[in-house]
Amino acid sequence: MSDWLFPYPPLLGGTLIQRYKRFFAEIQLDSGETIVAHCPNTGPMTGVYLPGAPVMVSCSNNPNRKLPYTWEMIQVQEPEPTWVGVNTALPNQVIKAALIAKLFAELGEYSNIRGEVPYGTDKKSRIDFLLTGSERPIYLEVKNTTWTIGNVALFPDTVTTRGQKHLIELTQLLPDCRAVMLYFINRGDCDYFAPGDAMDPRYGELLREAMKLGLEVLPCRFDVTPIGLRYLGLAELKQ
Repeated sequence: MSDWLFPYPPLLGGTLIQRYKRFFAEIQLDSGETIVAHCPNTGPMTGVYLPGAPVMVSCSNNPNRKLPYTWEMIQVQEPEPTWVGVNTALPNQVIKAALIAKLFAELGEYSNIRGEVPYGTDKKSRIDFLLTGSERPIYLEVKNTTWTIGNVALFPDTVTTRGQKHLIELTQLLPDCRAVMLYFINRGDCDYFAPGDAMDPRYGELLREAMKLGLEVLPCRFDVTPIGLRYLGLAELKQ
């Protein structure tokens, strides 16, 4: 396990009552108070939306926020108790810090990091990170991954036309640029990664085609704790 840690702010424990209208989570804090927290995850949360499960929330002191609390993680019990990250805004923050720290040896050398850079044939898409300063620019896209079957992390957990479009556009960058899909495995209990063919077979087809053409895949495992996220290394890719 790496010594590198991305810290969480102070968190409060509670129990999930329900998620509703996609963006809201009703939670009973350990103090007994019932709150409504912002749910920063618009996806189906397959396998990790578990009413009655332990959760952790952060609290903002920003007076302009309608909901001061944010749902940060949930604890699943199978195959063993494991914290899973819920906040889909967090992976890009973690990866930016990791890129600055040069945490991923697989990326090689680079000297500049830019975020949200327009790319694609119509320039309407934005790549999460563009790394320059090496022989070829590196276009890096980050995908939050929480769905699992056994110890295999899977992406996506629903049909994603946006994700399909990203794969097509990344493939079009090859071979003049390096194109990298970084799957942010937001839980520490997975040793393997595979495309979520059962949910989106077309995505799986596009990913395999892109890999044959030179797309690089980094399934990055992170141990999630109430203290912070620690990088565990790469999961083994299963095709």
